[in-house]
Amino acid sequence: MAITSGRNFWCLCSSILLIVATPPAAAETKLFESVQVTPADEYTHGIEGPAADLDGNLFVVNFGKPGTIGRLPAGGTASEAFTALPEGSVGNAIRFDRNGTMFIADYKKHNIFAIPKGGTELAIWFHSDEMSQPNDITVARDGTIYASDPNWKGREGHIWRMAKAADGVVQGQVMSSPRAMGTTNGIDLSPDGKTLYVGESSSGQVWSYTIAGNALTDPKLVKAFQPDTIDGLRTDVSGRLYIARILKGSIALMKPNGAVEREIVLNGKEPTNLAFGGSDGKTVFVTQRQGGFIESFRTDQQGREHCLQRGRC
Repeated sequence: MAITSGRNFWCLCSSILLIVATPPAAAETKLFESVQVTPADEYTHGIEGPAADLDGNLFVVNFGKPGTIGRLPAGGTASEAFTALPEGSVGNAIRFDRNGTMFIADYKKHNIFAIPKGGTELAIWFHSDEMSQPNDITVARDGTIYASDPNWKGREGHIWRMAKAADGVVQGQVMSSPRAMGTTNGIDLSPDGKTLYVGESSSGQVWSYTIAGNALTDPKLVKAFQPDTIDGLRTDVSGRLYIARILKGSIALMKPNGAVEREIVLNGKEPTNLAFGGSDGKTVFVTQRQGGFIESFRTDQQGREHCLQRGRC
């Protein structure tokens, strides 16, 4: 029988105790790996317009039937009914401003609805029969709303600017541009609010514009994808663009100069739009037309809108 000295025995026991007492390192969620969050067919073929509030709730249009809004609670795996739009109205986009007000673009009745923070009652914030839709919207730091307004049959479009005047009345008009636009769709602002990014679905092109009051100036072609393969887009706080590649089944993560950093592979093939959420604004939720569900992945930067809601952008 081998004899172990007291000193060696103590060292051996200490090592064993150390190994037992030290818990294994927690597995970290891998970035850019998308997983399905909600069951299939919760939403209609018109699933769109995701937006998250600071409590971690995700809101998505057309839950169960057109004209509704669903809510996915923070950490949840199934959506629930939140509210319904007036008869005949159908939402296509949701955004939040710095005060937590929810704005909904109604493409059927040409409205922008507003719901105050913590409420469920809708009010018409802006309406114009001159609009073809609106389709997607984005909110600036000062509360100005920019909306894409495509004419799908004519394969053309415009951008609307809407803001409160000194008397508190919301005024809106089509923004002038030095170039004729295609079917304007996905839209978002740069972190400093000076540049507006617009995706044109018909051409598959993403353009940037400098905002000068009611005018869009200095148009630049950022990236040309294949025609009819882009939908919604969002920006993060570093200025990168996340573009829903509908029919391609991915999100293109792109620098402002048009260089694609990566293509994030999704579970479904028809992503319509995306939104940043989660406690740190670094979870990207994607609405999937193919299957009518929501999926998500983690990224390394928080979204501009999430930062805006916290009053930091």
